[in-house]
Amino acid sequence: MAFVNYATKNLAIKVVYYGPGLSGKTTNLRFIYYKLDASYRGEFICLETETERTFFFDLLPIKAGLIGEFKVHFQLMTVPGQAFYEASRKSVLKGADGIVFVADSQIPLLDANLENFDGLRRNCLEHNIDLNQIPLVFQYNKRDLNYLIPVETFNNLLNPRRLPFVEAAAINGVGVFETLREISKLTVPVVREKILGEKRREIKKAEFVEELPEEIAERRERAREDVEFISPAQASPFQVTKIKMKSQKEIETELDKISKEFGTKGK
Repeated sequence: MAFVNYATKNLAIKVVYYGPGLSGKTTNLRFIYYKLDASYRGEFICLETETERTFFFDLLPIKAGLIGEFKVHFQLMTVPGQAFYEASRKSVLKGADGIVFVADSQIPLLDANLENFDGLRRNCLEHNIDLNQIPLVFQYNKRDLNYLIPVETFNNLLNPRRLPFVEAAAINGVGVFETLREISKLTVPVVREKILGEKRREIKKAEFVEELPEEIAERRERAREDVEFISPAQASPFQVTKIKMKSQKEIETELDKISKEFGTKGK
Protein backbone atom coordinates (compact mmCIF):
# COMPACT_ATOMS: atom_id res chain seq x y z
CA MET A 1 0.00 0.00 0.00
CA ALA A 2 1.12 3.58 -0.66
CA PHE A 3 3.26 5.00 2.16
CA VAL A 4 1.59 8.07 3.66
CA ASN A 5 3.15 10.64 5.98
CA TYR A 6 0.32 12.75 7.37
CA ALA A 7 2.70 15.16 9.11
CA THR A 8 4.57 16.20 5.96
CA LYS A 9 1.63 15.51 3.61
CA ASN A 10 3.74 13.22 1.45
CA LEU A 11 2.58 10.08 -0.28
CA ALA A 12 4.73 7.47 -2.04
CA ILE A 13 3.15 5.18 -4.66
CA LYS A 14 5.24 2.08 -5.34
CA VAL A 15 5.30 0.63 -8.86
CA VAL A 16 7.34 -2.51 -9.56
CA TYR A 17 8.65 -3.43 -13.02
CA TYR A 18 8.69 -7.23 -13.16
CA GLY A 19 9.79 -9.63 -15.90
CA PRO A 20 12.50 -11.93 -17.24
CA GLY A 21 16.19 -11.05 -17.14
CA LEU A 22 17.24 -8.58 -19.85
CA SER A 23 13.63 -7.92 -20.89
CA GLY A 24 14.14 -4.16 -20.49
CA LYS A 25 12.97 -3.33 -16.97
CA THR A 26 16.01 -1.24 -16.05
CA THR A 27 16.10 0.22 -19.56
CA ASN A 28 12.65 1.70 -18.87
CA LEU A 29 13.87 3.36 -15.69
CA ARG A 30 17.08 4.58 -17.28
CA PHE A 31 15.15 6.25 -20.09
CA ILE A 32 12.68 7.89 -17.70
CA TYR A 33 15.58 9.16 -15.61
CA TYR A 34 17.47 10.35 -18.68
CA LYS A 35 14.51 12.35 -19.98
CA LEU A 36 13.14 13.81 -16.74
CA ASP A 37 14.28 17.18 -15.45
CA ALA A 38 16.49 16.78 -12.38
CA SER A 39 13.95 18.63 -10.23
CA TYR A 40 11.37 15.92 -10.92
CA ARG A 41 13.48 12.86 -10.12
CA GLY A 42 15.52 11.51 -7.24
CA GLU A 43 18.52 9.22 -7.05
CA PHE A 44 18.96 6.11 -9.15
CA ILE A 45 19.78 3.53 -6.48
CA CYS A 46 21.32 0.09 -6.82
CA LEU A 47 21.49 -2.51 -4.04
CA GLU A 48 23.91 -5.41 -4.37
CA THR A 49 25.44 -8.12 -2.23
CA GLU A 50 28.83 -9.87 -2.32
CA THR A 51 27.29 -13.13 -3.52
CA GLU A 52 24.73 -11.54 -5.84
CA ARG A 53 27.05 -9.16 -7.65
CA THR A 54 24.73 -8.64 -10.61
CA PHE A 55 21.61 -8.25 -8.51
CA PHE A 56 20.29 -4.75 -8.59
CA PHE A 57 17.20 -3.02 -7.36
CA ASP A 58 16.57 0.33 -9.00
CA LEU A 59 14.53 2.99 -7.28
CA LEU A 60 13.65 6.18 -9.09
CA PRO A 61 11.32 8.48 -7.11
CA ILE A 62 9.61 11.01 -9.36
CA LYS A 63 7.29 13.85 -8.41
CA ALA A 64 3.75 13.45 -9.65
CA GLY A 65 1.74 16.43 -8.43
CA LEU A 66 -0.92 16.29 -5.74
CA ILE A 67 -3.65 13.99 -4.49
CA GLY A 68 -5.81 16.27 -2.41
CA GLU A 69 -3.28 18.12 -0.26
CA PHE A 70 -0.72 15.29 -0.41
CA LYS A 71 2.47 15.63 -2.48
CA VAL A 72 2.83 12.47 -4.54
CA HIS A 73 6.02 10.61 -5.39
CA PHE A 74 6.15 7.55 -7.61
CA GLN A 75 8.75 5.00 -6.53
CA LEU A 76 9.67 3.04 -9.66
CA MET A 77 11.51 -0.17 -8.85
CA THR A 78 12.78 -3.17 -10.79
CA VAL A 79 13.36 -6.75 -9.74
CA PRO A 80 16.28 -8.93 -10.87
CA GLY A 81 15.07 -11.15 -13.69
CA GLN A 82 17.09 -14.27 -12.98
CA ALA A 83 15.28 -17.13 -11.25
CA PHE A 84 17.97 -17.61 -8.59
CA TYR A 85 17.17 -14.13 -7.20
CA GLU A 86 13.67 -15.23 -6.18
CA ALA A 87 14.01 -13.95 -2.61
CA SER A 88 15.07 -10.53 -3.84
CA ARG A 89 12.17 -10.33 -6.30
CA LYS A 90 9.79 -11.26 -3.52
CA SER A 91 11.19 -8.50 -1.27
CA VAL A 92 10.78 -5.77 -3.90
CA LEU A 93 7.12 -6.74 -4.46
CA LYS A 94 6.24 -6.11 -0.82
CA GLY A 95 3.85 -3.17 -0.53
CA ALA A 96 3.52 -2.65 -4.30
CA ASP A 97 0.66 -0.41 -5.43
CA GLY A 98 0.99 -1.35 -9.09
CA ILE A 99 2.94 -3.72 -11.34
CA VAL A 100 4.31 -3.40 -14.86
CA PHE A 101 5.10 -6.78 -16.41
CA VAL A 102 7.83 -6.27 -19.01
CA ALA A 103 7.78 -9.15 -21.49
CA ASP A 104 10.55 -9.89 -23.99
CA SER A 105 8.95 -10.17 -27.43
CA GLN A 106 11.58 -12.47 -28.94
CA ILE A 107 10.11 -15.86 -29.88
CA PRO A 108 12.78 -17.99 -28.10
CA LEU A 109 11.91 -16.26 -24.82
CA LEU A 110 8.20 -17.13 -24.73
CA ASP A 111 8.74 -19.79 -22.04
CA ALA A 112 10.83 -17.37 -19.95
CA ASN A 113 7.97 -14.85 -20.04
CA LEU A 114 5.44 -17.47 -18.97
CA GLU A 115 7.67 -18.80 -16.19
CA ASN A 116 8.28 -15.28 -14.86
CA PHE A 117 4.59 -14.46 -14.88
CA ASP A 118 3.86 -17.66 -12.95
CA GLY A 119 6.58 -16.60 -10.50
CA LEU A 120 4.90 -13.21 -10.18
CA ARG A 121 1.64 -14.93 -9.23
CA ARG A 122 3.40 -17.02 -6.57
CA ASN A 123 5.30 -14.09 -5.10
CA CYS A 124 2.17 -11.94 -4.99
CA LEU A 125 0.36 -14.66 -3.04
CA GLU A 126 3.20 -14.65 -0.48
CA HIS A 127 2.48 -10.96 0.16
CA ASN A 128 -1.31 -11.40 0.05
CA ILE A 129 -1.44 -9.43 -3.20
CA ASP A 130 -4.36 -10.37 -5.44
CA LEU A 131 -3.06 -10.19 -8.99
CA ASN A 132 -6.66 -9.86 -10.17
CA GLN A 133 -7.12 -6.70 -8.11
CA ILE A 134 -3.79 -4.85 -8.10
CA PRO A 135 -3.24 -2.36 -10.96
CA LEU A 136 -1.34 -4.23 -13.68
CA VAL A 137 -0.04 -3.12 -17.07
CA PHE A 138 1.76 -5.25 -19.65
CA GLN A 139 4.61 -3.92 -21.73
CA TYR A 140 5.55 -6.05 -24.74
CA ASN A 141 9.10 -4.86 -25.23
CA LYS A 142 11.69 -5.17 -28.03
CA ARG A 143 9.09 -4.79 -30.81
CA ASP A 144 11.84 -3.23 -32.93
CA LEU A 145 13.50 -6.64 -33.41
CA ASN A 146 12.70 -9.48 -35.83
CA TYR A 147 10.95 -12.83 -35.21
CA LEU A 148 8.56 -11.57 -32.56
CA ILE A 149 5.81 -13.16 -30.52
CA PRO A 150 2.48 -11.79 -31.85
CA VAL A 151 0.67 -9.39 -29.52
CA GLU A 152 -2.44 -11.55 -29.70
CA THR A 153 -0.42 -14.55 -28.47
CA PHE A 154 0.86 -12.48 -25.53
CA ASN A 155 -2.66 -11.38 -24.68
CA ASN A 156 -4.05 -14.90 -24.91
CA LEU A 157 -1.33 -16.37 -22.69
CA LEU A 158 -0.55 -13.54 -20.25
CA ASN A 159 -3.41 -11.09 -20.50
CA PRO A 160 -6.73 -12.84 -21.14
CA ARG A 161 -8.54 -10.11 -19.15
CA ARG A 162 -7.30 -7.58 -21.73
CA LEU A 163 -5.73 -5.24 -19.21
CA PRO A 164 -3.84 -2.23 -20.63
CA PHE A 165 -0.82 -3.22 -22.70
CA VAL A 166 1.81 -1.23 -24.57
CA GLU A 167 4.06 -2.26 -27.44
CA ALA A 168 7.51 -0.88 -26.77
CA ALA A 169 11.12 -0.59 -27.85
CA ALA A 170 12.47 0.71 -24.55
CA ILE A 171 16.06 1.11 -25.76
CA ASN A 172 14.72 3.82 -28.12
CA GLY A 173 12.24 5.18 -25.58
CA VAL A 174 9.25 3.95 -27.59
CA GLY A 175 6.38 3.03 -25.28
CA VAL A 176 8.27 3.90 -22.08
CA PHE A 177 6.28 6.94 -20.99
CA GLU A 178 3.08 5.42 -22.42
CA THR A 179 3.58 2.48 -20.04
CA LEU A 180 4.21 4.81 -17.11
CA ARG A 181 1.10 6.78 -18.01
CA GLU A 182 -1.07 3.64 -18.11
CA ILE A 183 0.08 2.35 -14.72
CA SER A 184 -0.35 5.84 -13.25
CA LYS A 185 -3.93 5.99 -14.55
CA LEU A 186 -4.68 2.75 -12.73
CA THR A 187 -2.83 3.32 -9.44
CA VAL A 188 -3.78 6.92 -8.66
CA PRO A 189 -7.57 6.34 -8.45
CA VAL A 190 -7.00 3.36 -6.13
CA VAL A 191 -4.77 5.45 -3.85
CA ARG A 192 -7.24 8.35 -3.93
CA GLU A 193 -9.98 6.00 -2.76
CA LYS A 194 -7.83 4.62 0.07
CA ILE A 195 -6.48 7.97 1.25
CA LEU A 196 -9.35 10.36 0.58
CA GLY A 197 -12.24 7.93 0.48
CA GLU A 198 -13.20 9.02 -3.04
CA LYS A 199 -15.11 6.39 -4.98
CA ARG A 200 -13.17 5.60 -8.11
CA ARG A 201 -14.83 5.30 -11.47
CA GLU A 202 -14.91 1.82 -12.89
CA ILE A 203 -12.68 1.63 -15.94
CA LYS A 204 -14.40 -0.09 -18.83
CA LYS A 205 -12.42 -2.43 -21.01
CA ALA A 206 -13.67 -0.51 -24.02
CA GLU A 207 -11.50 2.41 -22.96
CA PHE A 208 -8.40 0.39 -23.81
CA VAL A 209 -8.94 -0.17 -27.51
CA GLU A 210 -6.13 -1.86 -29.39
CA GLU A 211 -4.68 0.41 -32.04
CA LEU A 212 -4.84 -0.44 -35.73
CA PRO A 213 -1.52 -1.48 -37.33
CA GLU A 214 -1.25 1.77 -39.26
CA GLU A 215 -1.91 3.77 -36.07
CA ILE A 216 0.82 1.86 -34.23
CA ALA A 217 3.26 2.43 -37.09
CA GLU A 218 2.45 6.15 -37.15
CA ARG A 219 2.85 6.47 -33.37
CA ARG A 220 6.17 4.62 -33.45
CA GLU A 221 7.45 6.85 -36.22
CA ARG A 222 6.48 9.97 -34.27
CA ALA A 223 8.18 8.58 -31.17
CA ARG A 224 11.38 7.82 -33.08
CA GLU A 225 11.50 11.39 -34.35
CA ASP A 226 11.21 12.74 -30.82
CA VAL A 227 13.52 10.28 -29.10
CA GLU A 228 17.27 10.28 -29.12
CA PHE A 229 18.71 6.77 -29.46
CA ILE A 230 20.64 5.73 -26.36
CA SER A 231 23.46 3.33 -27.08
CA PRO A 232 24.78 0.98 -24.35
CA ALA A 233 27.77 3.28 -23.94
CA GLN A 234 25.42 6.19 -23.22
CA ALA A 235 22.97 4.24 -21.09
CA SER A 236 24.27 5.60 -17.77
CA PRO A 237 25.04 9.30 -18.24
CA PHE A 238 24.07 9.89 -14.63
CA GLN A 239 25.25 8.93 -11.19
CA VAL A 240 24.03 5.58 -9.85
CA THR A 241 24.14 5.30 -6.07
CA LYS A 242 25.35 1.81 -5.18
CA ILE A 243 24.71 0.44 -1.71
CA LYS A 244 26.52 -2.71 -0.59
CA MET A 245 24.41 -5.23 1.32
CA LYS A 246 25.62 -8.31 3.18
CA SER A 247 22.45 -10.37 3.29
CA GLN A 248 18.92 -10.71 2.02
CA LYS A 249 17.67 -9.44 5.37
CA GLU A 250 19.67 -6.24 4.92
CA ILE A 251 18.09 -5.76 1.49
CA GLU A 252 14.61 -6.07 2.98
CA THR A 253 15.49 -3.60 5.76
CA GLU A 254 16.97 -1.14 3.26
CA LEU A 255 13.86 -1.37 1.07
CA ASP A 256 11.63 -0.40 3.99
CA LYS A 257 14.00 2.38 5.02
CA ILE A 258 14.20 3.90 1.53
CA SER A 259 10.44 3.78 1.08
CA LYS A 260 9.89 5.64 4.33
CA GLU A 261 12.58 8.20 3.54
CA PHE A 262 10.96 9.15 0.25
CA GLY A 263 7.61 9.29 1.99
CA THR A 264 8.95 11.89 4.42
CA LYS A 265 10.84 14.11 1.98
CA GLY A 266 8.74 17.07 1.04
CA LYS A 267 9.81 19.83 -1.26
